[in-house]
Amino acid sequence: MSSINEGLPTDMPTIRERYTAHDHMTEPGTFGSLYDHLPSDVSALRKLVSQLIVHVSLADKYEIPATMARPRETQSASDRLRLIQATLNEPLDVPRPPHQRTFGTCRDYSLLLCSMLRHQAIPARIRCGFANYFSAAPYQDHWICEYWSEREQRWYRVDAQLDEMQAHELGIAFNPSDLPNDVYLTAGQAWILVRNGGALADEFGHGDDRGLWFLNVNLHRDLLALTNQQTSIWDTWRTATPGTKLVDMSGKAFGDEIAAEIVRADSTSDALSQLFELAALAMPPPWIASR
Repeated sequence: MSSINEGLPTDMPTIRERYTAHDHMTEPGTFGSLYDHLPSDVSALRKLVSQLIVHVSLADKYEIPATMARPRETQSASDRLRLIQATLNEPLDVPRPPHQRTFGTCRDYSLLLCSMLRHQAIPARIRCGFANYFSAAPYQDHWICEYWSEREQRWYRVDAQLDEMQAHELGIAFNPSDLPNDVYLTAGQAWILVRNGGALADEFGHGDDRGLWFLNVNLHRDLLALTNQQTSIWDTWRTATPGTKLVDMSGKAFGDEIAAEIVRADSTSDALSQLFELAALAMPPPWIASR
C-alpha cells in the first residue's frame, strides 16, 4: 500500500524558511494587496480575522437566516479573500456585520491569520488539537494558528475564531493571542496525555465522535499541517464506519512516534526533518484503506 505523501523533500529549511514562505493554502494570490495596510500587531490581526468569518455552527447565534447557504469546506486564503470581497468590496479592516461575513470553521480563521502573518514575514503555521473552553466539554476538536517569536524563541498560540460575542458567552478570561498551556492541547500533547493514563480517550473528540480513533485523526492532521499540508484525506473522518473507527497495535506505536516528534519539534528546530519523514510514511485512514 502506498503512503499518502510520497516524494516529500529531505533537505529541511529552517523554521523561518519553512513557515514564512506561502504555500498554496496561505498564498493570497491576486488579493495580496488587501494585506498591505493591515496592522502588524498580532492581537489586532487576530481580532480583524474574527470579524471576517462566521463559524457555520454558530450562524444562528448571529441571527443569520437559516435559508442562507452555510458552506463548511476549508478555503484557501485566496479563495477566502475572493469570497470576502464578493460579499463586501471594501478594505479588510472595514467593520462587517455578521450577515456580510463569510462562512467557515476554526481552520478557516486560522489559515487566514496564518496567511496575513506570513505576508508580514512572520513565521506562522496552523495546528490541529483540542480546546477545553467550548461547551462540548472537556476537550473539543479545534484548530488554531501559531506564530514564532524570534525574541523569545517560542511559538505563540492564537485563537482567531473568538470574537467578542463568543468570548463573552464562553467566559473567556485568557488572552486569545497567547493561549495558556492549560486551555489548548495539540493533538500530540493530547495523545501522550491519554497514552500515559492522564486522561480518558473519550474526553477528546468532535461532538459524539470521540475516543482514541479521533485522537489519531487529529494526530495525523496536525502532523500534516506542520508540513504545510493543511487539508488531507484524514479530513474525511465523518465518513468512517463503526468498523473503521479503530487503532490497532501498529497504529498506536506509530501514533506514539508521531506524538513524540511533534512535541519535540515544538521546542527544537532540528526536529523538523523528522516530521517530514514521518509525514511521508503516513498511511491512509482505515476508512479509506478498506475501500
